[in-house]
Amino acid sequence: MATLELYGSSQCPYTRELRDWLEWTRKDFVEYDVDADPEASARMRALNSGGRNVPVLIEDGKVIQVGWQGRSCVINANQF
Repeated sequence: MATLELYGSSQCPYTRELRDWLEWTRKDFVEYDVDADPEASARMRALNSGGRNVPVLIEDGKVIQVGWQGRSCVINANQF
């Protein structure tokens, strides 16, 4: 079974919307808050070519989606 990882921000409404959709569709996933977890933020940026937009959905180590329904939030560049 594929491993899904959701990288997002507690400040981003699109992260909440994607999380809600994943839960509604009964997908198993692990969620990381890049605002609170610098290591998760670094992993997300490494997998996403340095991108700072959230949410990011990763499946088996590959980015499969950035944003939710064409919308995303830019994380604070000063926190890194």
